[in-house]
Amino acid sequence: MQLYHHPFSLDSQKVRLTLEEKGIDYTSHHVNPLTGKNMDAFFFTMNPSGKVPVFQSGSHIIYDTIETIQYIERISEKVSSGGNNLNLSSREEAEWMHKIQEWDALYFTLFHVPEKYGLYVSKFLRRVIIARMAESPDLASTYHYKLREAYDTNDKLKITEVLRRSENHLVRLLDEVELKLGETSYLAGEEFSLADVMLIPVLARLELLNLENEYINSRPNIADYWVLVKQRPSYKKVIGEYFDRWRRRKTLLKTWCFIRVRNMLRKYCEFNVGEEKHLHSAS
Repeated sequence: MQLYHHPFSLDSQKVRLTLEEKGIDYTSHHVNPLTGKNMDAFFFTMNPSGKVPVFQSGSHIIYDTIETIQYIERISEKVSSGGNNLNLSSREEAEWMHKIQEWDALYFTLFHVPEKYGLYVSKFLRRVIIARMAESPDLASTYHYKLREAYDTNDKLKITEVLRRSENHLVRLLDEVELKLGETSYLAGEEFSLADVMLIPVLARLELLNLENEYINSRPNIADYWVLVKQRPSYKKVIGEYFDRWRRRKTLLKTWCFIRVRNMLRKYCEFNVGEEKHLHSAS
């Protein structure tokens, strides 16, 4: 089994947490959306949306997050039960999974990233898409759609109502979670479940954005829960390894340096081409 993912991606974190909790072996492939690797023709052919994660089991390819998690769950249950009496997600667990997945972290995250960094990355990614369009003309129409999508995202970031809706959605979700955790240790009962797998990356994103005081610590049940789930080996491997304390700076710096170097090389190449044209015309 192959998983194409990246540590920054919420949905990648959800799938990886599931794999770790279920003890499923898989081959990991890092595909960093911030450096445009998800726009490479190989990956783009596999998933035209260009989004991570993508899960591949033989010839079977899945890129919907909840479908992937449920597929992994079925594999795990078949192995542990010999194919009989599968105990798949409870109704409450499934409802929480879908409820959490309905909140789109994209605009919320981009609104809370310093504008200069967001603009820099956005410009870089548009250049990547245009370059890939030239390299793979057979995929040009799909790349063009992604380019239009990138411009639309930038336009929406200028609309404060988009942020307000995202914040309100998140607050309603967390308030509901807070009430539930006042009744049970975990989101769907007294046992850790796939509902918790879906929630953990959301809380991790809030902490990464330094918003834990506003959204986590202000809700005592969620704050206690957050301390509890961060002790799990799956959390430490999937999220803690990259984002706890100083590690988050290392992870972010690595990506930022890559983008800076790529842009510098591009400018250097453009300068050299310009110089060559100038010398050629002068001669």
